[in-house]
Amino acid sequence: MKRNQMREQAFFLTFENLFEINDNLDELIALYSENVEEVCDYAKEISAGIKDRSEELNDIINTYSKSWKASRLPKVTLAILYIALYEMKYVESVPVSVAINEAVELAKKYASTDDASYINGILGAVAREK
Repeated sequence: MKRNQMREQAFFLTFENLFEINDNLDELIALYSENVEEVCDYAKEISAGIKDRSEELNDIINTYSKSWKASRLPKVTLAILYIALYEMKYVESVPVSVAINEAVELAKKYASTDDASYINGILGAVAREK
């Protein structure tokens, strides 16, 4: 499985987990694996890391977002930002530019062009500070 496909799995899990319908990530992973496809280890790692560090990631978003706080963002946008920020901060094997580019591509696929621009702006600002 390619890294962008693994990232897309992480996006689906993160997005679903934002609804807090099922706060148990292991159950969500089992349900996804049973009904869609087997969840790869990378997606499990990213999703679990995001769940453990969501407050920290929200603080980063709130620091760099001039218009919307994390709590007001569409869940699709929030999930994409979480994945990219987590990769930028905690996954050394993913270059920052790749994390940003992949986030923008996810936004183009699952959100709007405006969301893609917003995500690019936030992640670009974070990258410049890094």
